Amino acid sequence: MKTKRMDPAEEPSARELFTRTSLRLPSERVLPETSRQSSKGFASSQPSVAEPGSASFASVKAAMHTQLLEDLDRRDRITASEDELTELVKDYVADALETQDWPLNDSERRQLVDDLIEETIGVGPLAPLLADPAVTDILVNGPHTVFVERFGQLESTDVRFRDDEHLTRIIGRIAARVGRRIDESSPMVDARLPDGSRVNATLPPVTIDGPTLSIRRFGRRRLRSDDLARLGMFSPAMLEFLRLAIRGRINMIVSGGTGSGKSTFLGALAEAIPDSERIITIEDAAELQLDQRHVVRMETRPPNIEGQGRIVARDLVVNALRMRPDRIIVGEVRSGEALDMMQAMNTGHDGSLTTIHANSSRDAIARLETMVLMAGIDLPARAIREQAVSAIDVIVQVKRYEDGVRRVQSISELVGMEGETAQLQEIFRFVSTGKANRRITGDFVATGVVPRVAERLRENHVDVPMHLFQRPAGTSMPEPSQTERFDQSNDSDQSDWRQSW
Repeated sequence: MKTKRMDPAEEPSARELFTRTSLRLPSERVLPETSRQSSKGFASSQPSVAEPGSASFASVKAAMHTQLLEDLDRRDRITASEDELTELVKDYVADALETQDWPLNDSERRQLVDDLIEETIGVGPLAPLLADPAVTDILVNGPHTVFVERFGQLESTDVRFRDDEHLTRIIGRIAARVGRRIDESSPMVDARLPDGSRVNATLPPVTIDGPTLSIRRFGRRRLRSDDLARLGMFSPAMLEFLRLAIRGRINMIVSGGTGSGKSTFLGALAEAIPDSERIITIEDAAELQLDQRHVVRMETRPPNIEGQGRIVARDLVVNALRMRPDRIIVGEVRSGEALDMMQAMNTGHDGSLTTIHANSSRDAIARLETMVLMAGIDLPARAIREQAVSAIDVIVQVKRYEDGVRRVQSISELVGMEGETAQLQEIFRFVSTGKANRRITGDFVATGVVPRVAERLRENHVDVPMHLFQRPAGTSMPEPSQTERFDQSNDSDQSDWRQSW
């Protein structure tokens, strides 16, 4: 039988033939939807992600991360070393991608491994912020609100967590890596990361609107005194005087508000301590990085879950006195350790340093009185003030101004008591002259007062140039009373050391 040949003009085109072809698989070749078992013992079932071919990278990562953490927790491997966790994550991802038909290209698969490793052993979405050296504070006010501080100014970021549970997992992992625990029974944690950053976290019901996380970062490189001078924190005359005072074993307190740069400034002051001296530092969270060779670092410890094992700063100060210190540096006095610190200053441990939260030099004295009373010793207010005046020589007040720049607001000397009141005389101060391009302008000037510690420094064979205390001509400020003043007639013979910032 002959087949009728079709006229070439009537033959269908290749496109028409393709559209007539059915691309469906035969029903006998379609497998039922069942979860396949993992060959490496990870998850017995993988979480489903919508329809095959419609899963986004983010949803795949979220599902795999949840299952991975559950598996690590079940196998008690969540606190394993970073190297071991990295290998576990790589094996898990390779196994999951092999057994699940998730539409990810090669680039996404590699990115998935990196992201899950960071989510498991790192800080998840916060990793880019921690990698930015300009970020000094990270403030998480819930899963969808993250702020950072850059160059002294707060700004919002695009960083987001998936939900409260995601943020809580990150907080729990940070706490676990430093040997702390946070949950509903203990909803607050204060810890220090290996790089020295301070971490504070809270969970509901302490914070009503959800989990919070605050990370106070410290630079990879410590800011030195020369760096702070370039940033406009003080003048060369201030720096020279403070260096001489440290070298001459003058007891000093750095006072200021939260975030004013007290700890950074304290570290810069400690550079002037001779390398031959034995230094003991006492801190709640070890932040100070000193250059000297003979440094013993001590840190307080909070109570454990059972409420035992707490070590407070006062215990460490008392113990430090038995360790033959040349200098004692207390990162910050907060309570009863103020009494022991002042007693140490009064009993031969000259040149000790500490910081205190206060809005002015006079407020610092008032706060010291309150802290001494917190030691549980009933002392009259006058006795406390007399001991403070005897122990402390110089108070440096630092402040973060409205433009975000941290400056030394004043340097004052405690000179004695007048009745019931401790007497302060200001040696240097910052005088603001206005604003330019949103930055406060002004000068660091001397008040014309020659401090009494200058005579003590000369007795200790420390030469103090008198021109440091010369008040610039034309500066309007109250005349010092009952204090030695620099002779303004010598003004023409002195070089102009003033600096504008």
